[in-house]
Amino acid sequence: MLAVERRNQILEKLQDEKKVVVSELSTRFEVSEETIRRDLDKLEKEGLCKKTYGGAILCEAPGVEMPFMVRRKKNMEGKNKIANLISDLVEDGDHIIVDPSTTSLAIVNALQAKDKRGLTLITNSIEVLLEASEQSDWEIISTGGFLNGKYLALVGPRALDGISAMNADKVILSCKGFDMNKGVTDANELFSQVKQTMLNSGIKKILVVDSTKFDKVAFSKICDPADLDMVVTDSKPSDAWLNYFADKGIRCIYGE
Repeated sequence: MLAVERRNQILEKLQDEKKVVVSELSTRFEVSEETIRRDLDKLEKEGLCKKTYGGAILCEAPGVEMPFMVRRKKNMEGKNKIANLISDLVEDGDHIIVDPSTTSLAIVNALQAKDKRGLTLITNSIEVLLEASEQSDWEIISTGGFLNGKYLALVGPRALDGISAMNADKVILSCKGFDMNKGVTDANELFSQVKQTMLNSGIKKILVVDSTKFDKVAFSKICDPADLDMVVTDSKPSDAWLNYFADKGIRCIYGE
């Protein structure tokens, strides 16, 4: 096993259990405890965990986000519910913008499974570009920009310029936090800038957000809830949220 694969599995365990123990990891991966300590040193330097005596705990600060390859395995059931709901909203021939999220990857898979035809797909996600690359009757457009390898996403001024030059029927965005007062937020300012530009380039603005993100606030604001046309989530929101959506004129669709 490559070191990066081992560290990703350590991160998955940290996400699930919030802490890890060096001796247990050493046994699991059949490597020395010193190797595990080096792995934890690297993860701590990246701000993903905090070392403790004999192990480490997950760092859950607002600006911290797991690498894409770790996040894509989290809450797959919820993401697939959302993806199936979105696939029913996308029509053949639509121009759509999707962001570099693991939910977007699930959405592309659902669109392929339902044989959506003639789509134009605009994205700054490397994973989405690769996933959609074999769709011969889709037009796949990259935003361009600077590659952020940790997130497998294109960001920066060139990405913003590329998005601004296009107009889409639907823009489908994710977030890290969704709060009535603080609005739609993300862990990274560069991502927030890209998503703001995406919103400005879409006619119908759709937020895809799983139930764990409600009433959470992340580091950087993307927009106010009132800027959205629709929210799609994996389970029924609270009555407070449903009333809020009704007051703001936001359509909410959720999984059973």
